Amino acid sequence: MFFLYNLLYFLAFLLMTPVFAVSALVRGKRAAGYFQRLGFLPSFEPDERPVVWVHCVSVGETNAARPLIEAINADLPDRRIIVSTTTRTGQKLARELFADHADRVFYVPFDMRWCVRRVLRRFRPSTLLLMESEIWFNLIRETSKFGARLAIVNGRLSERSYKRWGYFKRTVRRVLGYLDMALMQSNGDAKRIMALGLRASKVRVTGNLKYDHDVTAAESELTGEIRERFGITPDAPLVVAASTHAPEEEWVIEAFRNVWKDSRGALPRLLIAPRHPERFDEVARQIRSSGFQWVRRTESPSGRDKNAEVILLDTIGELRSVFPLAEIVIVGGSFIQHGGQSIFEPAAAGRAIVTGPFMSNFEPAFSAFRAADAIVRLEGSDGPTIVNTLSAAVGELLNREKRREILGKNALRVMNENRGSTRRTIEQIEQLISTGSSSPRHTLTAIMCIDQARKRRVRSVSAGFNVAKGSEAREQVYPHKAHIDRKSDRESVTRERTLAPAYQHDGGYYADRDLCG
Repeated sequence: MFFLYNLLYFLAFLLMTPVFAVSALVRGKRAAGYFQRLGFLPSFEPDERPVVWVHCVSVGETNAARPLIEAINADLPDRRIIVSTTTRTGQKLARELFADHADRVFYVPFDMRWCVRRVLRRFRPSTLLLMESEIWFNLIRETSKFGARLAIVNGRLSERSYKRWGYFKRTVRRVLGYLDMALMQSNGDAKRIMALGLRASKVRVTGNLKYDHDVTAAESELTGEIRERFGITPDAPLVVAASTHAPEEEWVIEAFRNVWKDSRGALPRLLIAPRHPERFDEVARQIRSSGFQWVRRTESPSGRDKNAEVILLDTIGELRSVFPLAEIVIVGGSFIQHGGQSIFEPAAAGRAIVTGPFMSNFEPAFSAFRAADAIVRLEGSDGPTIVNTLSAAVGELLNREKRREILGKNALRVMNENRGSTRRTIEQIEQLISTGSSSPRHTLTAIMCIDQARKRRVRSVSAGFNVAKGSEAREQVYPHKAHIDRKSDRESVTRERTLAPAYQHDGGYYADRDLCG
């Protein structure tokens, strides 16, 4: 299966090459970090300090990683931290957030063995922490072979992802076997990853890092700057449509028009923050055609800013600073079958939150918020229904200040009651990071008896791992684990086992017999 995966991935890469080339010419998102993803990385001088590699995907995972990386810096100051992202938006945010915390921020390599190996040779990580649900076959396998420790952190595995991975359960089981630890957000996430084949002894539930949201001084300063520039006051309550997707902006603008028509008090203002930067111009055209007075955040300040009825937030990384200014936050990605965007940042600001029916990406947290009367969930999946229900809900909340306050207070209470995931996560991974070798590549022979079995037929590889007569053992030995591929003489079957960490006894190294299977 690994051969087929590598073949298909490489063919897809070749087919996408023209797309990457065109994207590079027009500065599109697909070409972002292209050469870094091939393994051509910024300079980096390894030293005696172990390197902790934290991989995020995009903005959400990067934000979630912030308290974790700050805690690693505080608790393990002798560790060097490097951060990788997949998307351009995540890269930009990571460079801003971790300028003082990470030695390097770079794009994750394409999931081809030679790309991954170039990264490993350059940075020589002792530990790789994968944020949320990043399961890349070669990234995980090659990093493990290199000798680094691996852990999923803030792990999330939705029912949809579980069903998708379930089609390749045998291969996924092998890949998950390379992990040393999986720290999951909820019991449901833990059960699903164990059902895919990860040993229960490696799984812990530590909660969601996104509950540990703290406002920085820089964010507070930016909040004041935005308030001053755009003249945001309670006299013209601000409605924020956060991280929207197409066609949600169209629905939000139409609902906002209805709210204006039916308003009995102060006329509200609307701020739209599209989820993807490549759609900024598209959304600008939609706002322009609506007839509302509008401005863009990236324009030079002008007299129109304080009177604009609609504000387009066409920047990356500033949305968190906008939430404290809002009276109502509409969560994007929840009115289409995307699964919703984060509700944690507006909740931390104590805002009234409105979502659509599709919030599967945050199901455990969403259920907690609903149970605490901390969120308004709207029904409807077609445009006209969404416009009507959204305009009715926003209009009602604007007219009921007390209700907005209750929703905001309840949301903040849920956040405070669920804090502590960062500390629980650090407690679990501290030993993992501490035991990661600072020079991991081929420095130890963990299981001596396996090495003696190299390139010859054997009856028994060790007292803890029996191989059937007539089979050939081919092994690679690394500091903390061994991977044994066995191919039967009679049938073309490859089987891989991950041995438990070796322990020393009487001068030799042995594997745990029970865990070897």
